[in-house]
Amino acid sequence: MAAEVHAFQTEVAKLLKLLAHSLYSNKEVFLRELVSNASDAIDKLRFLAITKPELLKDDPTLEVKIRADRDAGTLTISDNGIGMTASEAADALGTIAKSGTEEFMQHLTGDQQKDSQLIGQFGVGFYSAFIVADRVDVVSRAASAGPDEAVRWSSDGSGTYTSEPAHRDGRGTDVILHLKADDREFLEGWKLRETIAKYSDHIAVPVMLWTEKTEEKKEGEEAPKTTGAWEQVNDAK
Repeated sequence: MAAEVHAFQTEVAKLLKLLAHSLYSNKEVFLRELVSNASDAIDKLRFLAITKPELLKDDPTLEVKIRADRDAGTLTISDNGIGMTASEAADALGTIAKSGTEEFMQHLTGDQQKDSQLIGQFGVGFYSAFIVADRVDVVSRAASAGPDEAVRWSSDGSGTYTSEPAHRDGRGTDVILHLKADDREFLEGWKLRETIAKYSDHIAVPVMLWTEKTEEKKEGEEAPKTTGAWEQVNDAK
């Protein structure tokens, strides 16, 4: 099935331009917002699972995972929370409450530190991804859906987005950022750790970072081996 192309609502198009210009020197807030959204999706699932415990049975360990791929130039923020159906993704990512956008714009002060605090308050946090990414892909599967009932949403932030059916093994959401050339520092482990520690210690679920280690080259090996493991980087209090 071919990907369907949709136009962003006018308010979203306005907001994308505005965010890129108003927060260009406080770019790391995108990570705060995406981790916060992932944590919210987990909280929603936890609440739903009180009456529907079967939603948790396949994957009971709730966590946010962050993985950088230097070769591909991508940063992926994943959660195993509530997930989205295709129509929910269109509502959540393609439209926004008009009042939220207008209020956000009215509250902007020009002080980037203050303005960066406003993003989450008006429900526009997801769009901060476009501060550092020239394309964003979202693959999501609702907790009640099957592996082939996931949705792939994709946009370069220029006015349209595509939506198509996708496969995802487990419930939850992957937000895949194709980073701009100037923002590749967010592929570095030290930068991700620093930013997560700064903004995400209050997140109640573990935030896991994929960490690669290069082993010492052994005799007879052409190149040293690189191994990786997930490490928790927040306190999750």
